[in-house]
Amino acid sequence: MPQSFVLQNKEKLEKLKSQADQFCQRLGKYRMPFAWTAIHLMNIVSSAGSLERDSTEVEISTGERKGSWSERRNSSIVGRRSLERTTSGDDACNLTSFRPATLTVTNFFKQEGDRLSDEDLYKFLADMRRPSSVLRRLRPITAQLKIDISPAPENPHYCLTPELLQVKLYPDSRVRPTREILEFPARDVYVPNTTYRNLLYIYPQSLNFANRQGSARNITVKVQFMYGEDPSNAMPVIFGKSSCSEFSKEAYTAVVYHNRSPDFHEEIKVKLPATLTDHHHLLFTFYHVSCQQKQNTPLETPVGYTWIPMLQNGRLKTGQFCLPVSLEKPPQAYSVLSPEVPLPGMKWVDNHKGVFNVEVVAVSSIHTQDPYLDKFFALVNALDEHMFPVRIGDMRIMENNLENELKSSISALNSSQLEPVVRFLHLLLDKLILLVVRPPVIAGQIVNLGQASFEAMASIINRLHKNLEGNHDQHGRNSLLSSYIYYVFRLPNTYPNSPSPGPGGLGGSVHYATMARSAVRPASLNLNRSRSLSNSNPDISGTPTSPDDEVRSIIGSKGLDRSNSWVNTGGPKAVPWGSNPSPSAESTQAMDRSCNRMSSHTETSSFLQTLTGRLPTKKLFHEELALQWVVCSGSVRESALQQAWFFFELMVKSMVHHLYFNDKLDAPRKSRFPERFMDDIAALVSTIASDIVSRFQKDTEMVERLNTSLAFFLNDLLSVMDRGFVFSLIKTCYKQVSSKLYSLPNPSVLVSLRLDFLRIVCSHEHYVTLNLPCSLLTPPASPSPSVSSATSQSSGFSTNVQDQKIANMFELSVPFRQQHYLAGLVLTELAVILDPDAEGLFGLHKKVINMVHNLLSSHDSDPRYSDPQTKARVAMLYLPLIGIIMETVPQLYDFTETHNQRGRPICIAPDDYESESGSMISQTVAMAIAGTSVPQLTRPGSFLLTSSSGRQHTTFSAESSRSLLICLLWVLKNADETVLQKWFTDLSVLQLNRLLDLLYLCVSCFEYKGKKVFERMNSLTFKKSKDMRAKLEEAILGSIGARQEMVRRSRGQLGTYTLSSPSERSPSGSAFGSQENLRWRKDMTHWRQNTEKLDKSRAEIEHEALIDGNLATEANLIILDTLEIVVQTVSVTESKESILGGVLKVLLHSMACNQSAVYLQHCFATQRALVSKFPELLFEEETEQCADLCLRLLRHCSSSIGTIRSHASASLYLLMRQNFEIGNNFARVKMQVTMSLSSLVGTSQNFNEEFLRRSLKTILTYAEEDLELRETTFPDQVQDLVFNLHMILSDTVKMKEHQEDPEMLIDLMYRIAKGYQTSPDLRLTWLQNMAGKHSERSNHAEAAQCLVHSAALVAEYLSMLEDRKYLPVGCVTFQNISSNVLEESAVSDDVVSPDEEGICSGKYFTESGLVGLLEQAAASFSMAGMYEAVNEVYKVLIPIHEANRDAKKLSTIHGKLQEAFSKIVHQSTGWERMFGTYFRVGFYGTKFGDLDEQEFVYKEPAITKLAEISHRLEGFYGERFGEDVVEVIKDSNPVDKCKLDPNKAYIQITYVEPYFDTYEMKDRITYFDKNYNLRRFMYCTPFTLDGRAHGDLHEQFKRKTILTTSHAFPYIKTRVNVTHKEEIILTPIEVAIEDMQKKTQELAFATHQDPADPKMLQMVLQGSVGTTVNQGPLEVAQVFLSEIPSDPKLFRHHNKLRLCFKDFTKRCEDALRKNKSLIGPDQKEYQRELERNYHRLKEALQPLINRKIPQLYKAVLPVTCHRDSFSRMSLRKMDL
Repeated sequence: MPQSFVLQNKEKLEKLKSQADQFCQRLGKYRMPFAWTAIHLMNIVSSAGSLERDSTEVEISTGERKGSWSERRNSSIVGRRSLERTTSGDDACNLTSFRPATLTVTNFFKQEGDRLSDEDLYKFLADMRRPSSVLRRLRPITAQLKIDISPAPENPHYCLTPELLQVKLYPDSRVRPTREILEFPARDVYVPNTTYRNLLYIYPQSLNFANRQGSARNITVKVQFMYGEDPSNAMPVIFGKSSCSEFSKEAYTAVVYHNRSPDFHEEIKVKLPATLTDHHHLLFTFYHVSCQQKQNTPLETPVGYTWIPMLQNGRLKTGQFCLPVSLEKPPQAYSVLSPEVPLPGMKWVDNHKGVFNVEVVAVSSIHTQDPYLDKFFALVNALDEHMFPVRIGDMRIMENNLENELKSSISALNSSQLEPVVRFLHLLLDKLILLVVRPPVIAGQIVNLGQASFEAMASIINRLHKNLEGNHDQHGRNSLLSSYIYYVFRLPNTYPNSPSPGPGGLGGSVHYATMARSAVRPASLNLNRSRSLSNSNPDISGTPTSPDDEVRSIIGSKGLDRSNSWVNTGGPKAVPWGSNPSPSAESTQAMDRSCNRMSSHTETSSFLQTLTGRLPTKKLFHEELALQWVVCSGSVRESALQQAWFFFELMVKSMVHHLYFNDKLDAPRKSRFPERFMDDIAALVSTIASDIVSRFQKDTEMVERLNTSLAFFLNDLLSVMDRGFVFSLIKTCYKQVSSKLYSLPNPSVLVSLRLDFLRIVCSHEHYVTLNLPCSLLTPPASPSPSVSSATSQSSGFSTNVQDQKIANMFELSVPFRQQHYLAGLVLTELAVILDPDAEGLFGLHKKVINMVHNLLSSHDSDPRYSDPQTKARVAMLYLPLIGIIMETVPQLYDFTETHNQRGRPICIAPDDYESESGSMISQTVAMAIAGTSVPQLTRPGSFLLTSSSGRQHTTFSAESSRSLLICLLWVLKNADETVLQKWFTDLSVLQLNRLLDLLYLCVSCFEYKGKKVFERMNSLTFKKSKDMRAKLEEAILGSIGARQEMVRRSRGQLGTYTLSSPSERSPSGSAFGSQENLRWRKDMTHWRQNTEKLDKSRAEIEHEALIDGNLATEANLIILDTLEIVVQTVSVTESKESILGGVLKVLLHSMACNQSAVYLQHCFATQRALVSKFPELLFEEETEQCADLCLRLLRHCSSSIGTIRSHASASLYLLMRQNFEIGNNFARVKMQVTMSLSSLVGTSQNFNEEFLRRSLKTILTYAEEDLELRETTFPDQVQDLVFNLHMILSDTVKMKEHQEDPEMLIDLMYRIAKGYQTSPDLRLTWLQNMAGKHSERSNHAEAAQCLVHSAALVAEYLSMLEDRKYLPVGCVTFQNISSNVLEESAVSDDVVSPDEEGICSGKYFTESGLVGLLEQAAASFSMAGMYEAVNEVYKVLIPIHEANRDAKKLSTIHGKLQEAFSKIVHQSTGWERMFGTYFRVGFYGTKFGDLDEQEFVYKEPAITKLAEISHRLEGFYGERFGEDVVEVIKDSNPVDKCKLDPNKAYIQITYVEPYFDTYEMKDRITYFDKNYNLRRFMYCTPFTLDGRAHGDLHEQFKRKTILTTSHAFPYIKTRVNVTHKEEIILTPIEVAIEDMQKKTQELAFATHQDPADPKMLQMVLQGSVGTTVNQGPLEVAQVFLSEIPSDPKLFRHHNKLRLCFKDFTKRCEDALRKNKSLIGPDQKEYQRELERNYHRLKEALQPLINRKIPQLYKAVLPVTCHRDSFSRMSLRKMDL
């Protein structure tokens, strides 16, 4: 209020204040709707998230009173966001970016009393969405409301539940709490009840008192929750509003002023008592509130009453009600009735019509609010409490009718709503299981409900599975069900309500039975009534003669020997009939335990106890479950199969609990379970297996789940049942699959299922023990040996290896498979799938290999098997793996290809792989495998690898091959050495060689790639999981069922137990501990490969590289050990040569790969031993290997690691020494070492000559100090050699300097090669080095030339050695390929005779070497697009192959020729293949050193622009000398050295074109001809006599410069020296003649082009006849032809130009004619214009053209010789 107003009206203000005080005191507890507003939360959440600040302020105000809400943030208008953008329900709001926001609302509207209903408010909301006139009519209210909105933390502190209970931790009760609001989700939420909640929400909605007499206008409703009729019976259970007490006895609705039919919008929340009676009810009292204080008028006047009873027929009453209102207080005992019942003598508003609308909603974990569930629970409860009759709904169920009602209620469970079923799931399943285990006694008879309960469970579980798809884990198990089994399911206690606590280890009380309670049973349980004698068949009833017989028959029907009573559990021995044993403490205790299993209600009568001394057996859940499952059929069976995992896990948990609570875990396994149960299990497994086999094509997904569940079940059974029995079950499954496989055309799906099955079974924690790793291979009596549980692991490994038939241990023989049952299955599976003949199984390679790989990983990281002897025992289970992998050699991925072009060295021809002798699997074994006891895939006999050499092998992927090789290495590493040695002795040469091939492959496969590779892989976003580096995952991702509990107990701990992942253990000694351990997932093959974004940190990359390095070392050391064993084995046999060669090959290959220093030391030691033991092997047979060895040793001599250098030097020195000792000369090693160094220098990038020099010094020192050989020539020869090597190294240093300058580098290499002209081997080496360098830079033509030169060199020496007609005669043969080749002709016979020791001994100086070089040359020519040269190369090759009758090679060659020629045809114009662009480059300046004043022709890739090469050279030399020093000379004029700055370096670059004399053009017809064998190039420079480059026509001269190079292009290098230069100067008229000839040619070309190109034609025409063309034809004619020249020398030129013009006009005419035929109507005018121009031109030219020079036409002396003065040209100046 304005200040002045306040002062004037002080009294008025006081009065107002006191009035307000009065009103508040009188009417304070009533409220009235005042104003409303709406906030669009979605906008707030999304906009708060979009702002960068941590907390956001949002203001909402009336935006110009239109309906749109404008939002102001941080006091800046962001702009109106009208609500149309979003709709309340559909827009899924993104809370991820939501940040705390403060809301300021300033936008309120006055609430009108008659517009309070929800519908009205919704209308307003709709109006707010779009600006409308409706909102203008609303009265705004100025107010401000501030709200803070922020996302809730995961676990808020000081939290109160909806029941206002404090959530722990709640350290301080004074802190302001965070209150959790109960959510009413829009859709059903399927979560079982786990906490107690019992709330009722009451929503009064509207009241209609329009027809009530009397004044009832300001109406409020008082709501009370009553437990009786008396007014004092109101319960304090209504939750209070804020700042009030927590609970109150009443709640009032808001008052709407002067409204007889008000709407309400209150929510009243009530805490329901746990037990309700019929007297609990809600009471609603309606009052009229007097606003004015009048005499005799009370504040509240009751104007009506109504009520809702809480229970109706025992069920909670909720929902929408429209209640009549009574005018008087209700009478006594009204609460049991509903107000709808017309009570006598009561007055009702509006004639007992419904006038009060109210809704009641319950949220309760006590009341199911589902009639079907209610009925079932009520009946079960009645049975428990023995309260008959039962009232359910309007029915009273008597005891005699109870059985039918119970059965119908069980089957009706299916009709109940899914949401309550899920909420009460735990209770529901518990009750059903209870009914199975403890059949109820109804009217004195035992009612067997097993079948009904089983059916109900099956259908409920299926329903959950179908409707809650999102809740499944990776095995398709519903998480609600699996958590039920894991956390909730317990074996039901023997008596209901028994209070005694069980052992706490299982997290809940498992009740023991107490004997004292027996008297409580109802008396109706007389024995003669107990008819159910058979557990499985309730219909067998007998009429026993006496109680004794009856008892005997009851017990006997179960079979005494099977009874699981305390007789078998270590209690007192069975007592004779009739005597009553004194119940000692021990027996009572045992009895307590056994009671847990007894559930037929017959155990009560005390005389029975007297008779037998024990109680009759109760039903066991797992037995009953197995039985019901076996006997069920139809849809029930289908349901059970769909969710087999649930029943399996339930059964296993029940079995384990049974064993645990009956202390049977220590009992022998065979006596743990009765035979009847075992029969049921066997039948069950058999039928399920047959289901899998018969239905796998139809219900693929279901069968996959079933298969997995069955496997997990058998895996669990291995932990609790007799292993022999479980093996027989596995065998049953296998038989079923095998018999089906015979008839299948494509078996892969079924085999894949069987693999999953086997993989899961083998994931058992005692897998190794189950395989009897220690017993000897003697066939046991039974086919599937029964194995008694090995309690301690160590006892499994005590026996010694007897010397038995070794072969049996390495083959999948019958004894092996019987002894090591599971391992036998795994390996057989592997052998069958990897067999190349197995049709259709290719897709399973990865899967089966992963299975074996993961098994070995798990053994390796298992601390139980860390001891080496133990590991050897485990490895014994996998010895046949070596044989199986040897069979697959041809199919393995070829890792060696990345190393060298040659691929892996196959010691045996591929055809031999299939030969009988090479087969690892003998005839008898194959027959055994074909038998039924083992899985069989293809037709019997498929294993007999008959020689079908034409077979195409499918290759495994790199990943699979790698896993397979890792498995091989693991077995080789851990197997017993003596066993391996014995086996190697038995192997044939062929098989040993195959083993060496495998090792060779392993070396390549596990080579260390270095960090760079990891970084590269990391830069790809998704990286395939690499086998070795996949993170170790937990070992078994199986069911968390009984097995885990077994494991827990065997460890003696009852907490939760998980297998510790290997990464937590001490790292095992081998690098294999770090293998991928992701095991046993159904989707193993594609686990998470492409979902993880693998952006790794530096540390991770370092770590991976470290692991990879360790693995490489470990793998290579294993290979080395195996090689040692092979050498020991074969050194005594005759066939050692062929095998030792193979050993050496593997050894050398491993030296060539990146290796660690640790490995190399061992490797050198082995190599030295091998050389000293078998020197002749290296120097006589394996000469190529000798060369390789020298190269490897030299490479390591230049290593930066000292130890490696010293080892390598020693090895090299000993090699020389041994070679010398054999024949007092080590020419061979000398030659090889020199060659090796040359090739090393030429190819190795990171080669360090400093270290190599040190190594050479070491070798020299060795030679000088070698006392034994001091007197011989040996030290001098060594010195000689070392000196030579130093020379080569010096050249290399130079090469190092020019590493960046490719042209210079090649020049140097060329120079070195030239220096070796007399040493063919070394020249060859350098030529190949050059070829390699060219290939790297994609200069294929040059690489091909290097190879042709190499071939020519070889041919030259071969023709000296052997005279074979079909071989090339030497270089001459190659002349057609390149004219440069002649430089390879041998200098002279006396310089080097090829017979001399050590000369031309390399592998290339042979016929096959020559062929190889030529083939490579052809390939390079082909890559360069020079197909004509390919033909020339093959001309040399074809005679060689023809002489060798090699049809296969010839067919390949002709195929390639056909390809080459067809490419020539397709690319006839030549533009498709660009051969190169040439530039003349001159270097000037002392800075260039050798290059100063040198001129070269550079060959650059096709379409290189002048700017490009200029930029490249300027950049390169600028970097070298400094950018300001290098200058490019822009013109092509001759350079005057005197004018140049001596401190600068100048480069002159000019584009040149190939130049041919006229006579040459006759031979050079095709595009290829004009681009091959080029030696002459030309460039033109325009000039005028006064020094300018360009002038008028009559003063324009032109200089043509012709360069000749020393060699023809393409050559073995890309720049060639210019050796000769000549210049021709053209006079202006000659320049004009050239120009006119060129123009005429262009016209002719455009006219005769096929297909015609009108655009091109018109362009040329325009340039020829267009009048505007500057210096056009007409101007030329006018300048040169207008007058006859005065100088007779120019007569001929004048005439020639005249004839050119004649020709030119003729061509123009042709072109116009052609153009006329091509144009459309739209260009007619253009054509006419062209023709007019042409006629004008022709007219102007006519007089000039027709003027002949008379002197030229005089009769001259007869012409004696035809002189072509034009080809000579005038003013020729020679520059030599």
